[in-house]
Amino acid sequence: MPRRLLRDGRIETDDWRYLNEEIAENSPLILSFDQWQADRDRWVARAGRLGVILRPEHQIERLAPELARLALVAAEFPNPSEGRGHTQGRLLRERFGFTGELRAVGHIRRDQVFLLARCGFNSFELPDSELEGASIAFTTFSAGYQPSNDAGLPVKLRRR
Repeated sequence: MPRRLLRDGRIETDDWRYLNEEIAENSPLILSFDQWQADRDRWVARAGRLGVILRPEHQIERLAPELARLALVAAEFPNPSEGRGHTQGRLLRERFGFTGELRAVGHIRRDQVFLLARCGFNSFELPDSELEGASIAFTTFSAGYQPSNDAGLPVKLRRR
């Protein structure tokens, strides 16, 4: 069964594949940061879009020179108390100007979607049972008090 996710406020079938999944020749491919680092030249030479998953301990500065080659960067949230992915998302969008798909993976739940979108995330891997509820999260608020990067919100918030 194909994986579904929340992308740009809509529930869609995921066209990306992970290295451990069945991969067609030019399928968009998501690699771990370690896989990317270990065999970078092989992946650059491969046809098709590439993405990389950052774990919380990975430093974005090490990936920054490669961002132009990547169509997707994912931040992994390995447990409910891990928040470094929020910072990674903001840095990717604001400091490094990443304009591709920014995905949240791992322990993500629908109550986190709105805040993650305000950090620049536009794609979310959630349990299938939470996709419908999470899609509503984008309309929870219409205005924001604090500055943020609303790149992940389908409709931008008014500033108060």
